[in-house]
Amino acid sequence: MPEVPDETPILNFTVAESDIGKRLDAFLAEKIDGWSRSRIQLLITDGDALVNEKQVKSSYKLHENEEIEVELTELAAAKFEPENIPLDIVYEDEYLAVINKPARMIVHPGAGVQSGTLANAIAFHFNFEQSAISDQLSELRVGIVHRLDKDTSGLIVVAKNDEIHEALSYQFREREVYKSYVALVHGAPLDNSGKIDAPIGRNKHNRLRMKIANYGRNALSLWKVRKRFDKFTLLDVEIKTGRTHQIRVHLASINFPVVGDEIYNEGRDNTVNDTNTRNAVRSLKRFFLHAEKLSFTHPKTNDRKNFVQPLPDELTRFLDIIS
Repeated sequence: MPEVPDETPILNFTVAESDIGKRLDAFLAEKIDGWSRSRIQLLITDGDALVNEKQVKSSYKLHENEEIEVELTELAAAKFEPENIPLDIVYEDEYLAVINKPARMIVHPGAGVQSGTLANAIAFHFNFEQSAISDQLSELRVGIVHRLDKDTSGLIVVAKNDEIHEALSYQFREREVYKSYVALVHGAPLDNSGKIDAPIGRNKHNRLRMKIANYGRNALSLWKVRKRFDKFTLLDVEIKTGRTHQIRVHLASINFPVVGDEIYNEGRDNTVNDTNTRNAVRSLKRFFLHAEKLSFTHPKTNDRKNFVQPLPDELTRFLDIIS
């Protein structure tokens, strides 16, 4: 099951002689239509705009022939068409909502996919297009604060206005949000817990893949064994950062790739000896990764919100097969 590209757009620029000495944020504001300078500054702060593969400040003065790469981690909500797609809403108030995203649903439109996404569904459910807050959310992906890969199920938080979005984004940037996933991996770790602290960057030879790379952004994952099976291990994985494909790349880097992940497990699914189990992996039509726990401080009430979403039925059934 080849992965449908669900990556955010990547823009590349080369600094011309006429742009020497310009601030990075000012340069990008000129080059990227529909983006405010303040939003671009957040991109730079979050490390989504690199100069010669290095993170710099918004005030960085450009030099001729420098290469700039920008990952547009937010798209204009104006590009989203609201669609009446059912949502599994775990929690909702006037400020935010927590949603249980199913596997196979892309979070944001892009890469040729303009409908059927979580953003389309949210725009309809919260009436973002017609509401008074739509202008506030025009640069905030209809309030989605973070993202999950297409084949990852589980908890995702959505802000209903710009103030809440920025407050939650700050908590994510400052690592104040607790995020824990359940992953079933190939193999059997010798230890019962561990830490993976390795930078992740985009693979220069395949833009749809990420890799451990010294030019990447810092990434930290903590894992511990929940249950051991004959050929597999069920892990709890807490991520301290939110890099693209972080858990999948990190676990594959220590030779314990996620079951069903055809992008990073280098064919390990096909090496399963038991025919029934191998067929069960193929029938999953997703990888075994679920955002189980999410905890953050409510920006308005200041109380701690804690959510737990059990494994979806298809993953529970798979565990029954290998037990």
